[in-house]
Amino acid sequence: MNSEARNEFDARYNDRVRKIRKAATIALKELDQLRSGGPMTQEALDAEVARIAKEKLQPHGCDLVVRRKDDGVTRFLIEVQSTGRRYDLIKSFLHRDDGIDSTNRGMTYDA
Repeated sequence: MNSEARNEFDARYNDRVRKIRKAATIALKELDQLRSGGPMTQEALDAEVARIAKEKLQPHGCDLVVRRKDDGVTRFLIEVQSTGRRYDLIKSFLHRDDGIDSTNRGMTYDA
């Protein structure tokens, strides 16, 4: 791959990641609103998680995966539909600088 093609690839990749991060931020805010809204049934939570995933993440080729752990902690992962890789929503999308570092693509994920 020549330098010009590589730069174009990097620009497209960085743009896509920015869009996913923005969508992930919105999804996380909506999930936080659900949590702060008080108790809700598991069915209602599942329906809201599905709605958020469909509206906010699926247009960017991602799904929202809910991982409930034995200790009662719930983790939200973003799964990239084309690769099946899963990224921790908080670690990967909110604890990084807004500037994209194209050399650090190895985000934390759950395989």
